[in-house]
Amino acid sequence: MTANVQKIGIREFREHLPRYLLAALPVAITRHGETLGFYIPARHSSDEREVSALKQAALRLDKLLSSHGVTEEELFLEFKKLREGKES
Repeated sequence: MTANVQKIGIREFREHLPRYLLAALPVAITRHGETLGFYIPARHSSDEREVSALKQAALRLDKLLSSHGVTEEELFLEFKKLREGKES
């Protein structure tokens, strides 16, 4: 195994999956010290256009919320209700 492959336990991998999905280096996934498999990222960095588009969307959302007098907390609570299947 090369030095640039990080070894982590399966529980750690599962608990912090988003972090590892965005990582640039491969990960060896282990259980009780035995390697079960490898996660090898397909992309090494975020596409600058995607990041720029997300930033623009966040700015538009912020302006829209402000213009309607809605706070982030109110938006979050409404989203949570919708996910739980409740109507406002």
